[in-house]
Amino acid sequence: MKPKVINFSDKLGLFNEHWSPKVIAEMNDYQFKVVKLEGDFVWHSHDDTDETFVVLDGQLRIDFRDGPVFLSEGEMCVIPKGVEHKPFAEHEVKALLIEPKGVANTGDEEVTELTAEDDVWI
Repeated sequence: MKPKVINFSDKLGLFNEHWSPKVIAEMNDYQFKVVKLEGDFVWHSHDDTDETFVVLDGQLRIDFRDGPVFLSEGEMCVIPKGVEHKPFAEHEVKALLIEPKGVANTGDEEVTELTAEDDVWI
């Protein structure tokens, strides 16, 4: 199979909803997901895995219990497993998430109105 080129902008143009990651590729057991973020998310953690946020467009704040980090376009943050966090975007942010297949976007918390369907490919 010939490798495919995946264009982030093209994939992000295929949907409008926020907080609903879409899978664009897999590598071993990891998925690469594009997502649009706007507003406040929920406090959550992932007990069994790290999670990576790569900001493609916009500015993202990720709150931690001991203070926030701020990410701009072209920056990334790896959140260690078990660390509680809450993303916030004042204006729409386009991002790439890298995490193992099967990870819920709301982590190990109860299902909320922001819990997205898992394993949705575009």
